[in-house]
Amino acid sequence: MNHLRFLRYVDEVARVGSIRQAAERLHVAPSAVIRRIQDLEDELGTAIFERLPRGMRLTTAGELFVDYIRSRNAELDGVRSQIEELKGLRRGNVRLVISQALAPAYLPQAVATFRKTHPLVAFEVDVGDHVHALTSLRNFDVDLGLVFNLPPEADVEAIAQFDQKLVAVMHRDHPLAGQETVRLRDCADYPVVLPDRDIAGRQMLERFMMRSSISLRPLIESNSFEFLRGCLYYDNAISFQIDIGAVTDGGAVVVKDIADRNFPRGKLVLASLRNRQLPTIAHAFAEHIRQTLHGRQDTPGDEPA
Repeated sequence: MNHLRFLRYVDEVARVGSIRQAAERLHVAPSAVIRRIQDLEDELGTAIFERLPRGMRLTTAGELFVDYIRSRNAELDGVRSQIEELKGLRRGNVRLVISQALAPAYLPQAVATFRKTHPLVAFEVDVGDHVHALTSLRNFDVDLGLVFNLPPEADVEAIAQFDQKLVAVMHRDHPLAGQETVRLRDCADYPVVLPDRDIAGRQMLERFMMRSSISLRPLIESNSFEFLRGCLYYDNAISFQIDIGAVTDGGAVVVKDIADRNFPRGKLVLASLRNRQLPTIAHAFAEHIRQTLHGRQDTPGDEPA
């Protein structure tokens, strides 16, 4: 399928904006990339790229052509997956983008349990916020998204949604650690370390505080949950996390429900690009995610799309 390989040259240049960088990633000579792009432009009768002093930029026609390349590659991945399933091999790649909160514990466990019955399956996992997730789905970079509070979009299908509460996390020696639940007003008396404002859990917390008289002034803000968890070992710090992402470090960190009335809950959304036929193995993993998350919800059942 050499023609597909040549189409990949175009896709790679579109992603990195450089002939040289694309050639390095593809392990081919830059001249080979230039030649194939010129051949395709001659065949299409129009330029795919604008040649700029510092790189390459897609033309409008090029954007249409790259969309075609990515959708065709996605369809081919689906066919390959079905062929492997017919062979009884149950192999293939599952590509997904997830919220950072799922990376330390939940997803590694979900992958491990899935691979017990599908040992030949490989995974490509990207971590990002909901904006990154939507872009990855639309560019066919991933098959599935599992993202907290993914906003509804016309071209993205929510396969399933799962209730998630926000919880307070602190070291087991914290003065509030002995309580069954905590109130935000209690937390305000201690140093608070928070995810940055691009994180959905932080946005939920701030929306609630806007409707109340409570104010939490973060001592530290970061986009790294691992760093924030490390801060809990010092200064009696408190942080907040969605329940599924609250890692307890073997008991050194404790998780407390928030007792404030009407405190909001969010949704963990399992999504794919609408009208896209998923590879068989990605569909199987999506069903595995549904089953594993079904029992973790605070309210019974999930909400199918």
